[in-house]
Amino acid sequence: MPSSAGWLTRRLASLLQAQLHPAAVRLELWDGSSPYAAAEPSIGTLVVDSARTLRAILINPHLQFGECYMHGTLEVRGDLEAVLEAISRLSTAPTWRERLSSTLAPGNSIQRARRNVHHHYDLGNDFYSWWLDEQLVYTCAYFERPDVSLEQAQVAKMDLVCRKLRLQPGDTVVEAGCGWGALALHMAREYGVNVRAFNLSHEQIAYARARAAREGLAGQVEFIEDDYRSVRGEYDVFVSVGMLEHVGLHHYPSLAAVVRRVLRRSHGRGLLHFIGRDIPRPLNAWIRRRIFPGGYPPTLSEVATRVLSPARMSILDVENLRLHYARTLSHWSRRFAQAAAEQVRARYGEQFQRAWELYLAGSEAAFAAGSLQLFQVVFAPAEAAPPYWTRADLYRPRRHEDTENDFVYSVSP
Repeated sequence: MPSSAGWLTRRLASLLQAQLHPAAVRLELWDGSSPYAAAEPSIGTLVVDSARTLRAILINPHLQFGECYMHGTLEVRGDLEAVLEAISRLSTAPTWRERLSSTLAPGNSIQRARRNVHHHYDLGNDFYSWWLDEQLVYTCAYFERPDVSLEQAQVAKMDLVCRKLRLQPGDTVVEAGCGWGALALHMAREYGVNVRAFNLSHEQIAYARARAAREGLAGQVEFIEDDYRSVRGEYDVFVSVGMLEHVGLHHYPSLAAVVRRVLRRSHGRGLLHFIGRDIPRPLNAWIRRRIFPGGYPPTLSEVATRVLSPARMSILDVENLRLHYARTLSHWSRRFAQAAAEQVRARYGEQFQRAWELYLAGSEAAFAAGSLQLFQVVFAPAEAAPPYWTRADLYRPRRHEDTENDFVYSVSP
């Protein structure tokens, strides 16, 4: 049992409390004492179990906050997401550690990308089924109304992607990073397109192939266990939802080469859906270590100058859905806490359960606070005419009686 805090420890606690003061978050030491002296009540309390934990968080908060929470040496009293959101709003410019990590970060070679994917996505389909929607869609949903269910919002997101791409029966589509296959199957079933979907996760590909066979769509959708760099052939449409974050800046030229090589110049179009930033900054150090090794959320300018411009693509439309992702993560966090936490602890251990609890709540907080963004970027070859005149019909529900006459490559209204 740690002894009462001495003078030096109390001084360090005061330093950390001063950093937390603008967030109205209270710090409490293991002996029950606290340097919190604000007149307003706190929104929550961080409780540290020792001087060692206090020093660790002070020295390297971006890594050690998560490590200490995961190992149970840091507890949060109050609403976890609210506390994390308040702390997220304190973040300013990238630290020297973050700048250094960006410089020294290794590239995601195919071998490293395969290891990274295995670390996160091959945890077992049961794990994700405990808290995702029924189709296992692990990307930002689209809430047309605040009261819609997560299942409805994920279908709405997939349909919004299809409408932005102006999918038509007979189109050929390549999807880079397909998860458990929900979008590829939605495109084939609802829009009559033919899809080749690439993914490095063995468990996800096996699940997607089995689902395609059950639903009678194996003739329209081919799921390929391979890296996006292996894509060959020509397609009408290129789509990537939630994969760009795993590419890494070092390999943007490779992605640009793929997009330029496979998208038909006369009438091709594409969409990138990805977690991003407003300013260049690496992913949180603890999330990179424990959850998403090799991850990097790019800025719009990095995507424009390093991917789309070298691929000779013109940006047609940009939409930011960050608050939709905050709401999506709220659904995931609630399902994780209510339905999955006990099962996760039993199968993977308490540290793993606490890590994912923190990851989900922290991600929700980051999107709510604006330190992370969710971009959808529609693009087409520079020489091709934009596939639409206005954006108006993007937000009208698709009518099944719509025909390809509604879709015209033309520069006139």
